[in-house]
Amino acid sequence: MNIRMSSNAARWYIRELHLNTGDSVRFFPRYSSGGGLHPGFSLGISVEEPSNDILSQDVEGIRFFLEERDLWYLKGYNLVVDYVESHDDIDYVYEEIK
Repeated sequence: MNIRMSSNAARWYIRELHLNTGDSVRFFPRYSSGGGLHPGFSLGISVEEPSNDILSQDVEGIRFFLEERDLWYLKGYNLVVDYVESHDDIDYVYEEIK
C-alpha cells in the first residue's frame, strides 16, 4: 500500500487549505452517505501533524499521510490522488494491489 500524490494535486491542497511548507495533511476514513472504497465511508482530510503515520508521501513541501489506526481503509489498495483541471478538484483513485 502507498499514497501517490501528483504535484498538481498537492498544489491544489496548498491553495485550497492555505498550507505552508512543512504542514501535513491526514487522510482518514469518515462516516458518509456517499460512496468511497467502503460503503458508508468516504475519505476525509485534516490539516494536522502525524502521531503514528504508517503511509506518507512528501510532495511540494507538504506531508500527506495515513495513520496506522486508519490503515484498514486502504487494505489491499494504493491511494492515487490527482488533480482534475476541468473540474478544479481532486480525484481519488483506489488502485487494487495485485
